[in-house]
Amino acid sequence: MQALLKRWTDDLLGWMGLTSAADHGWDLWLAVGLVVLFVVLVDYLLRLAVVRGVRRIVERTAVKWDDELFSVRVLNASCHIVSAIVLSAILPVVFEEHTAGRTVVSRLLDSYLVVVVCLFINAMLYASFRIAAQRPAWQDKPIKGLRQTGQGIVLFIGAILIVSLLLGKSPKILLTGLGASAAIVLLIFRDSILGFVSGIQLSANDMLKVGDWIEIEKYGADGTVIEVTLTTVKIRNFDNTIVTVPPYALVSESFQNWQAMKRSGGRRVMRSVSVDMRCVRFCTPEMLARYRKVALVRDYIDDTEQHIAAFDNEHGVARDDEANGLQQTNLEIFRVYLMHYLQQRVPVRKDMRLMVRQLQPTETGLPLQLYFYTDTVDWVEYETIQADVFAHVLAVAGLFDLRIFQSPSGYELAQLGVRSATPAASAPPE
Repeated sequence: MQALLKRWTDDLLGWMGLTSAADHGWDLWLAVGLVVLFVVLVDYLLRLAVVRGVRRIVERTAVKWDDELFSVRVLNASCHIVSAIVLSAILPVVFEEHTAGRTVVSRLLDSYLVVVVCLFINAMLYASFRIAAQRPAWQDKPIKGLRQTGQGIVLFIGAILIVSLLLGKSPKILLTGLGASAAIVLLIFRDSILGFVSGIQLSANDMLKVGDWIEIEKYGADGTVIEVTLTTVKIRNFDNTIVTVPPYALVSESFQNWQAMKRSGGRRVMRSVSVDMRCVRFCTPEMLARYRKVALVRDYIDDTEQHIAAFDNEHGVARDDEANGLQQTNLEIFRVYLMHYLQQRVPVRKDMRLMVRQLQPTETGLPLQLYFYTDTVDWVEYETIQADVFAHVLAVAGLFDLRIFQSPSGYELAQLGVRSATPAASAPPE
């Protein structure tokens, strides 16, 4: 092979009017150029034939996964490997054996072969994860971080092999040196290592997926996860701003994931109104007669009155004895009305908890809390239902002789001051 290349280069130099004797070194570098040109031509023809031929076959198949596995990127990388092997087999022959030039060229070619193999492996990893991402079970998994982790490992191994080949040393020696400087390596790749470990924890424990609605108050994040990579988690807030959070922050700190709520099909409403305690009273017969006109509490009032009458007869209590007998209150009837109103007039999840309860009284009144779940998790519909319910609560409270507590406004205080003011008497003349 070497003699054949030398004869070709001598003939080409003679055709150009040069001789290897007169111009020492021309034949060597011309042979190198011819070999490189030949390999480049082989690589081009190989890609032209293989890529077009394989892609035509792949595009005719019914399955879709082979479109990614035999993508242009993967096929080009495989052709580069063949060309690198051909170049590594031919080019060193140009140089004399046991020479420094041949040693250097051989090491460079071996390093180039490692590079193209790493590129091929990365292309295969990219194609494999794209195939996995198309499967329903993996569509909402943070697999991009895992892919980046795999590519990082390939890059690290490739770098170790290239340095070892260029130095002519065993990779074990280089790894031993890296072990001695492990602290520096950990400091440099701290975020990548923590991101890799955190990504595995997030996936294994099903803590976070692309498309989840999460809230992290510390980082000002409240929106949808759009990307999970090796070093960052991107969250699109509802104001369309993007917040990037390191993955290890989601593992080491607390965050709120609303995805379980969305899967449940019901979103909780837990809001209260404060009732002025001075308007809570026992119901008179006239009040009960008015309340019976409300269909949602008519049966409750009648059943309770029968129970009260039976109790009074059994214990010999007069009907108007408020201290010793049982009495209905307007607040309790109002609470029952709200329960029936939520159950019958509001789109709620009846299989989830529903109650109207009193909270601890405060200086602003007696909080009456409505606790229920809507039958939708859509944000707009949820807010509409919640607004309609509490607008109804505020409007209907007066029918039960109740007042909703509200701190007086400046206008009301001003009016109170005007009403209480009296003209000052003029002082008698001295």
